Amino acid sequence: MKRMDRRVMGALGATLLVALGGGAALLLRANSSDVTPLSAQAKGATVVPAREATYRPTRRFVGTLAPWQEANVGPQLVSAYVETVLVRPGDVVKRGQVLATLDCRNASAGSQRVAMQARALDQRQRAIASEAARVQGLVGDGFVSKNEAEQKAAQSAAAEAQLKALRAELAGKALEVNDCVLAAPFDGEITRRNLDPGTFVRPGTALVSMVDRAIVRVTADVPEVDFKAVTPGADVKLRLLATGKEMTARIARRSPAADPVTRTLHVEIDVPDPERTLPVGTTAEVFTEVGAPEPAIEMPLRAATVRGSKATVIVVEGDIARKATVRVLGETGKSLFVEPSILPGSLLVLEGRAQIRNGDVVRAKVEGAAAPVPSLLPVSTPAPSGGAVR
Repeated sequence: MKRMDRRVMGALGATLLVALGGGAALLLRANSSDVTPLSAQAKGATVVPAREATYRPTRRFVGTLAPWQEANVGPQLVSAYVETVLVRPGDVVKRGQVLATLDCRNASAGSQRVAMQARALDQRQRAIASEAARVQGLVGDGFVSKNEAEQKAAQSAAAEAQLKALRAELAGKALEVNDCVLAAPFDGEITRRNLDPGTFVRPGTALVSMVDRAIVRVTADVPEVDFKAVTPGADVKLRLLATGKEMTARIARRSPAADPVTRTLHVEIDVPDPERTLPVGTTAEVFTEVGAPEPAIEMPLRAATVRGSKATVIVVEGDIARKATVRVLGETGKSLFVEPSILPGSLLVLEGRAQIRNGDVVRAKVEGAAAPVPSLLPVSTPAPSGGAVR
């Protein structure tokens, strides 16, 4: 029994000695000056070189493609049933071409009635005028009194006035009859067919709509602060959302007065389109440059964190990351333009910025390159944080 107790005590003592020795070894290793701390280990990052460029501020406005001419064709004087509609959306029509007809038998009958009344009154007026002339000739011989001659002249004048009134009514009836045949007011294309035969229509009802796209007007309303940027004759860049097409054009006209509610100015840009390929009623982006070009550094938007007019970037100097804050000039597409306080060719961290702090050691790889960029400086203890790189 005693021998067993001695063996247990010896085993426990040996285990304690091993544990103490292992702890001492770990402590010595931790205090060794040859061990590199985790913060000094290189962190992988994808970088992109900064490019020298020029930047010119650009204004962007949203406009609409409008046709050169547009018309809603329908009756303006008569109410009637639609008899025929001869066109459908997409049809190309010429000026004067018949688009639709109305059942205007009532208007035609009324026109004929007034025409007959005018003819009868014309014959009567001629007879009264002839009689008045004969009576006037008898006044000098004393066979007819002057009063009777004046009455005959008055009857002739009244008949003539009634005849003119009937002729005016006949002209109105003729307009109503003509209103029953709806023709195209200009060369263009049909955009909508609103009604079909058998529908009863009243004045002002549009049967079909048509546009003329030989010239397309890009219209936009711009803020009053950009008045000088939209001078007539200024070059602008257009991007059509419907087709994705980009083109350059010139501002054709600008309103001399701003809208009293929105304080915006109306501008128009004429775009010739003889092939009629641009859809009207769609959206167009209008870009115009203002000011003078200035030197800048161009970088991808992903390489910076933008806060207001400032952007924070991480520049790799050798293998050390340095945070820099620069002033933003503007952006175009996926590119950011900043003041040239960063040297062209400087490596900017593109991916991995969230894990990198100022002064960290970086193992950089240029975007698209096959191998990491070799270190230009030896791995060292992180340097104190610095400001913007210049």
